[in-house]
Amino acid sequence: MASKLNRRSAIKDLIAGTVTLAAGSSLTSFTTLKMESVALKGNINHSVCRWCYNECSVEELCAAAKKIGIKGIDLVGPKDWPTLKKYGLDSPMCNGAEISLTQGFNNKKYHETLVKNYSEMIPLVAKAGYTNLICFSGSREGMDNETGWNNCVEGLKKVIGLAEKHKVVLVMELLNSKVNHKDYQCDRTSWGAELAKRLGSENFKLLYDIYHMQIDEGDIIRNITDYHQYINHYHTGGVPGRNEIDDTQELYYPAIMRAILKTGFKGYVAQEFIPLKKDKLASLKNAIEICDV
Repeated sequence: MASKLNRRSAIKDLIAGTVTLAAGSSLTSFTTLKMESVALKGNINHSVCRWCYNECSVEELCAAAKKIGIKGIDLVGPKDWPTLKKYGLDSPMCNGAEISLTQGFNNKKYHETLVKNYSEMIPLVAKAGYTNLICFSGSREGMDNETGWNNCVEGLKKVIGLAEKHKVVLVMELLNSKVNHKDYQCDRTSWGAELAKRLGSENFKLLYDIYHMQIDEGDIIRNITDYHQYINHYHTGGVPGRNEIDDTQELYYPAIMRAILKTGFKGYVAQEFIPLKKDKLASLKNAIEICDV
């Protein structure tokens, strides 16, 4: 069921204010499971990505997250922030200003729309008391790295001053271009780090998606260690398949979490896997326990 869910279409639906219903999905694991609140170590700030649980409401996800010990919900926009606040949850990675994953700052033809969107959203993020707002490079469409960097710098410089004024960080996500997001330009940590260097602002950082970077470059712990100063957020996911992060996949998340902590990281790690097991909430709880080092 959920293995066929595409993040690109899910985020598109979220931006449009709709809900994607997966065939045969059930709210059972969110509404009937009896579970005591989880006591966590507190070294990792845990979050979960909204789009992975579109079969339930934001309210249901917030209630479940609160019990598990999760502190935030990733990838929600202004209409859902009141629900998060109701449950005392953070919005560690806000969205809603982007056009799409393929139409980003690396292409000048999208700059006018992006500058308008981000200029409107940045003050809203700050007013709500949040810090991070996601952005994307977009697809290469035949352009080389230098052109992509130059175009991104040109576009981002038009909004980075506003971000600095409101103490909001624009966070570009690293996505793989091998399996899920063909032709995406910001598909290597080094590419994103070079963009950050050229912008020269503490209000631009990277979202290091562990799943995506394992596919495109591997060497996860070394890259986290080498580029940690440019990273302010992490996403998880099992490889291959982007499913549960348990022993059915190739990454060993406890070691990765320890490496993240060793860099002095104080931000959030968000679970972004698509549960294959029937009890989705149990899968989420297990993932939090795996990462709670």
